[in-house]
Amino acid sequence: MNLHEYQGKELLNSFGVRIQRGIVVDNPKKAVDAAKQLTVETGTGWWVIKAQIHAGGRGKGGGVKLAKNLAEVETISENIIGMMLITPQTPPQGKKVHQVLIAEDVYYPGENSPEEYYMSVLLNRATGKNMIMYSTEGGMDIETVAEETPHLIFTEEIDPLIGLQPFQARKIAFNLGLSGNALKEMIKFVSSLYTAFVQSDASLFEINPVLKTSDDKILAVDSKVVLDDNALYRHKDLAVLRDYREENEIEVEANAAGLNYVDLDGNVGCMVNGAGLAMSTMDLIKQSGGEPANFLDVGGTADAKRVETAFRIILKDSNVKAILVNIFGGIVRCDRVAQGIIDAYRNMGDAIKIPIIVRLQGTNAIEAKQLIDESGLDVISATEFQEAADKVQQVLSKI
Repeated sequence: MNLHEYQGKELLNSFGVRIQRGIVVDNPKKAVDAAKQLTVETGTGWWVIKAQIHAGGRGKGGGVKLAKNLAEVETISENIIGMMLITPQTPPQGKKVHQVLIAEDVYYPGENSPEEYYMSVLLNRATGKNMIMYSTEGGMDIETVAEETPHLIFTEEIDPLIGLQPFQARKIAFNLGLSGNALKEMIKFVSSLYTAFVQSDASLFEINPVLKTSDDKILAVDSKVVLDDNALYRHKDLAVLRDYREENEIEVEANAAGLNYVDLDGNVGCMVNGAGLAMSTMDLIKQSGGEPANFLDVGGTADAKRVETAFRIILKDSNVKAILVNIFGGIVRCDRVAQGIIDAYRNMGDAIKIPIIVRLQGTNAIEAKQLIDESGLDVISATEFQEAADKVQQVLSKI
């Protein structure tokens, strides 16, 4: 589950991580009021207006602007709120901005020059350990840094059973070239950041940039926080932060129906039980000359209602030109699945206007094929993987 920048910062701040302070608003008038409030609370004379969408690269798309007076706060907010913001991480049409964060200016003049760093906390799946990745090249795309100057990226692995040790936090601060009060601030920042990562059951924290201010404070100017969906039952307070407006509508509907669905850019819809079989089915479609339009795991209870819901969700994608149903009858009997497909097909009337290939294998597979073949419906049955692949290929050749 992704959080907005302002939500991520609030979470970090609750664990003692210093942040760039700000107020989220949804209209220009509130933006001006927020700017005035920030001036009273922080003394800032300039304000940063930041679009709140689940995508990086907002500045490149015009979603982050500096306002030097209240008139600019209102004008910039009015221009950003409601716009379709296009960044390298959004769909081609962009994402609609519903709210902006009015943030304090933290690049104020002082004894020292501000410095920007990159820092993230994530799981290294190769080692089974958590990892802090950091660099002196903050404010840049980390992918570019990794490609062009990989020696400037450092990693520190942390055994999750032991946790972050004080010497590791000090090592990170030293590698970033810090000393004096800035070094002490960074040690505290790193320790608090890691604590927040673990206790919120996050899968990713990314702060770009982490800023050393002109008076040697260390704070998070931005935040990308991804929480582990499987752990949200332990965090009811965080689960309510989900912004469904930022998510794929079909995926949200599928999730509400208890279906595991991921939208893809292909032309053949998939309905499968089991994640492993679903991945194999996507390979099958690819080898047959098609492109999978989705990942859809209906689980072990493929009854008529569930199958009908899955069909309706798949058909919401106008790019789908055929559907491959691939069910292994282990927990569920194939003949029951076949009857569910038949009932769902009949319930949907004329809604299904594209070919459907059904492969049922496992318990009562022969009876299931007989049910499909004798149903009188425009459904193509198959038993073997290669047979299903050939029939997908035949259907696609007619499109």
